[in-house]
Amino acid sequence: MNNKMLPLLAASVVALAGCSSPQKETKVLAFNPANMDTTVTAGEDFYQYACGGWIKNNPLKPEYARFGTFDQLREDNQTQLRDLIEELSSTQHEKGSIGDKIATLYALGLDSVKLNSEGATPVKEQLDAISAIENTDGVASMIATLQREGAYPYFAFFVSADEKNSSMNIIQLYQAGLGLGDRDYYLQADANMESIRDAYKVYINKLFTLAGFSAEQATAATEAVMKTETGIAEVSYTREALRDSQKNYNKMSYADFKSKAGWMNWDAFFAGLGVKDVTDLDPKQLNFFVNLDKVFKNQTLEEQKYYLSYNLLNAAAPYLSDDFVAASFDFYGKTLSGKQEQQPRWKRALNTVNGSLGEAVGQMYVTKYFPASSKEKMLTLVNNLQQALGERIRELTWMGDETKAKAEEKLASFAVKIGYPDKWRDYSGLDIQPDSYWTNVCRSSIFDMEYQLADINKPVDRTRWHMSPQTVNAYYNPTTNEICFPAAILQPPFFNADADDAVNYGAIGVVIGHEMTHGFDDQGRNYDKEGNLTDWWTAEDAERFTERADVLVKQYDNILVLDTVHANGRYTLGENIADHGGLLVSYQAYQNSLKGKETPAPIDGFTNDQRFYLGYATLWGQNIRDEEILRLTKIDVHSLGKWRVNAALRNIETFYDAFGIKASDPMFLDPAERVVIW
Repeated sequence: MNNKMLPLLAASVVALAGCSSPQKETKVLAFNPANMDTTVTAGEDFYQYACGGWIKNNPLKPEYARFGTFDQLREDNQTQLRDLIEELSSTQHEKGSIGDKIATLYALGLDSVKLNSEGATPVKEQLDAISAIENTDGVASMIATLQREGAYPYFAFFVSADEKNSSMNIIQLYQAGLGLGDRDYYLQADANMESIRDAYKVYINKLFTLAGFSAEQATAATEAVMKTETGIAEVSYTREALRDSQKNYNKMSYADFKSKAGWMNWDAFFAGLGVKDVTDLDPKQLNFFVNLDKVFKNQTLEEQKYYLSYNLLNAAAPYLSDDFVAASFDFYGKTLSGKQEQQPRWKRALNTVNGSLGEAVGQMYVTKYFPASSKEKMLTLVNNLQQALGERIRELTWMGDETKAKAEEKLASFAVKIGYPDKWRDYSGLDIQPDSYWTNVCRSSIFDMEYQLADINKPVDRTRWHMSPQTVNAYYNPTTNEICFPAAILQPPFFNADADDAVNYGAIGVVIGHEMTHGFDDQGRNYDKEGNLTDWWTAEDAERFTERADVLVKQYDNILVLDTVHANGRYTLGENIADHGGLLVSYQAYQNSLKGKETPAPIDGFTNDQRFYLGYATLWGQNIRDEEILRLTKIDVHSLGKWRVNAALRNIETFYDAFGIKASDPMFLDPAERVVIW
């Protein structure tokens, strides 16, 4: 768990059946004019103008709360992975081999007869262990057990880089424990939140009923969970406060931490994890851990056990019988997101395999679907973008020379990861058996926890990837100062080997620039070239940055996402800065690539500048349900797709020039209200 990693949205190679040759490349249109809606003009609503045809032709399927070009690529990707795994599963493999593990876990996820015959049996032993707890020391030990198995009551434990000594790993603790994900769901009193809380209570009660608890017990459990989680919500940091890097760094000695947060037997907790000789740690939200005292002490032992049981049941529900799966989907899928149907079983099984054996599946994927030529082209693009961002830094009028020099040093130090890792993760220690689906999910969680525990107080492995190659996404990690672009995102519409440069710079070029700009957004700018949390800015330059960032906050705060609900400009600031910076940096890199060449002739009637911006907008076309708009506005650091286009572009002069946007057009923003940061 790395809360600061900022995404866009085995030691040896294993020979696997059916993965010996890359897939033959097929040509995809660079930009398809049929995706447009020319009944509106670019100046009226550029998002609708660029994406309206795609939106009309891709209505939401019942299984989706949001479906966009990102999701289309993910769906295509899932089909490719299913073909690989089903081909793999059609042959026999040595017991315990990677092929056997992938095939066994996937088959368990598909076996509805077995799952339904088992019912709640796979969690019975774990529930019995919780029921047998006799005191708060037992609670502390059980919290550790559940965290090893993939549930996070009260808080989350993880191991990651010490943000002020980024070459070394340290134990870190992070606020958690909320089944609804965010404190506002518990604390806001409006009708929508009340309705969600009522549905949540029904869901909690349903889980306990399905697990064999009596009606009286299920009612008591529901009350205990709501009491506990509401208490946790009251002491949780706000979404905005979680973005304050300095406030969320609190390294201290273990003894000091125990004196401040003595509500739990921490020795019993760490013993339960198998961690010995704890010397220091970083409780990211220190006041949260201090204030959990009143939450914990306000619970009876019985209430604590109900809360722990719920965390187990909630984590296990998607991997149990269909009645558990349906209960989970009815609340998290239908109520919170507005989905109408559960994903087909094969997709859910595939997601489990990806989560448990990600890099093993990734090896299969890149062998067949990722040509070496794509990596070479990406390296060239990254280099061009890096040069362009360096130029923009040097040209900034609001930043002084001292800070500029350090910014350029940081940019030059970026580590670049493209496609897949040089060293694959070793899964030989992961035991997958044909017993129960949930038991194997627990084994996978324990395997991942052991992977983290082995890093405590050890040097950071900067070669490690934090996304699998088959992930359609990208990220910037501030503590390693790295940008990463997995193989799966290097496909149309993001990267198209057959596209003209204007479209590719507008698409994957902006994605690259986006991740680079994260190194200099409101969070990333607090880390130096080595990934250390340190202030390398002059006070004057920091103030000028904040002034400009606040303009962007105000712009997005003014956006109405649905009815009377506004976007959260402060919470989405980092992603909005990255979108804006990515556009400016990639456009400059594209212009640099044209130097000494003839201006490209229009294609499909669009100039190269127009195709650049159309290529960008294409990435964000989507249909979305109202429930999902409200949910994402609460929990997603990214702006909604429409505003990643319209709100970002309104600040960019070359966009106005490309499409002849006039002062009378709705897309027009008064120059005095625009902002350029990077």
